[in-house]
Amino acid sequence: MEYSGDHRFDMIIVGAGVMGSSAAYQLAKRGHKTLLLEQFDFLHHRGSSHGESRTIRATYPEDYYYTMVSESAQLWAQAQSEIGYKVHFPTQQFDMGPKDQQSLLSVVATCRKHGLAHRVMDSKTVSEYFSGRINIPENWIGVSTDLGGVIKPTKAVSMFQTLALKNGAVLRDNTKVANIKKDGENEGGVIVSTVKGEKFHGKKCIVTAGAWIGKLVKTVAGIEFPVEPLETTVCYWRIKEGHEDKFAIDSEFPTFASYGAPYVYGTPSLEYPGLIKVAVHGGYLCDPDKRPWGPGVKLEELKEWIKERFGGMVDTEGPVATQLCMYSMTPDEDFVIDFLGGEFGKDVVVGGGFSGHGFKMAPAVGRILAELATEGEAGGGVEMKQFSLRRFEENPKGNAKEYPDQVILGSCL
Repeated sequence: MEYSGDHRFDMIIVGAGVMGSSAAYQLAKRGHKTLLLEQFDFLHHRGSSHGESRTIRATYPEDYYYTMVSESAQLWAQAQSEIGYKVHFPTQQFDMGPKDQQSLLSVVATCRKHGLAHRVMDSKTVSEYFSGRINIPENWIGVSTDLGGVIKPTKAVSMFQTLALKNGAVLRDNTKVANIKKDGENEGGVIVSTVKGEKFHGKKCIVTAGAWIGKLVKTVAGIEFPVEPLETTVCYWRIKEGHEDKFAIDSEFPTFASYGAPYVYGTPSLEYPGLIKVAVHGGYLCDPDKRPWGPGVKLEELKEWIKERFGGMVDTEGPVATQLCMYSMTPDEDFVIDFLGGEFGKDVVVGGGFSGHGFKMAPAVGRILAELATEGEAGGGVEMKQFSLRRFEENPKGNAKEYPDQVILGSCL
């Protein structure tokens, strides 16, 4: 929809990262007059939705994510068919860790509960299965599943924005929202005002402001939104000469996660030929407007992990490329997808705290946000109680977990 200066919309979305863009696509596709606002340039690198790769996996210790991942895998394929290019590149997923590691045992339980085909392997079988490309200690196990792969994040956000635009949405970047207020004079709804003095009227509003959601919700509703921004560093390591093809996605090398301390994750060689992405799930708490832009993660443990896992075929002298990214952490590392409540009732929906693992589920999250805004409830069989904003009123730590946190805070060089 070409912008004509009209300031009245059915739906206004604040924040054009992957979640907001996915919601805009869902709403516009359903015929709602939709406005998507972004405070920076579209596809900027200051938040959580940029870069070259994210993983998709259904192997979660928390079994309530399985439905969202499974749905998202289908919705990624559907969006790809509509846009005409790929953002999801499938491969297998491989999880590993000590055989008594509770998080990993819960992963196996999730697979069994939902009938997800999986294979549990001892160290000898892992080495044989991956032809020596992955090796684990004798007291570890590995879990292989077919639902895995790499998602190209910047390309994916662009896809959702393009599809939203094609379906009639209005997209505005460099438009920072200053406040959201109830519209008590007209037919209800909300008024979204920007720092430049513009005002937009929406019947409903969705806030997906990433690392900035806490600041905006504090201004809008005067409440503390339970999200802490964290800056993390993604590392790329050089594969030694002669072994490059062995770690490529075309050679069926998996996306992977290693449970324990440190929690390590990575993707096969794809975006940068000859390099493999291996990183620690952690970083520094920070103010998103006053970021340290480094210094990065603790490398010694990661170097040792790479040396032991990949049979000496990956150079561990140091990463040859790094990228910075933001996490928006909740105390329990679960999402917040709920109504803001208070004077806004169901007129404002909030989606945040995706805690460094939400990107893969953006298609399902976008669908849920759209349904909450339009219908007042979400279908699809997702257990929404796990993502309630009010869960922190009952317990400041949020959802009870039987295993330790995976994110490492404050790891530094």
